[in-house]
Amino acid sequence: MEGPLALVVGILIATGVYLMLARNLLHYLFGLILISNAANLAIFVAGRVTRAAPPLIPKGMEVAPGPISNPLPQALILTAIVIGFGLLAFALALIAQAYKVLGTLDVDSMRIAEPVLPKRDKSP
Repeated sequence: MEGPLALVVGILIATGVYLMLARNLLHYLFGLILISNAANLAIFVAGRVTRAAPPLIPKGMEVAPGPISNPLPQALILTAIVIGFGLLAFALALIAQAYKVLGTLDVDSMRIAEPVLPKRDKSP
């Protein structure tokens, strides 16, 4: 099961990098989301994918009766999802404000801080 999930992680990262290379800010954001989800899936796969029981110990016992799942990757992923959602909301607000001010989402057209200088004539 880890093999196909690793392949999915690779596809998600490749697609995310491809989207982040685009000049449009929304494509960049979608690429960032895909890479974030790929990282979450990689953490989940690293914690082993098993059909073990949930990490609960029945009342009256001191040790779990059989193999239990590892709750640490799931806790890490839950935290990463919350942080990722906050990052997504902030990035969407930032992109909306940039579009409102500049009127474009093309990264190359957003050159207020670094305007394109006219080329100098090199002839003496």
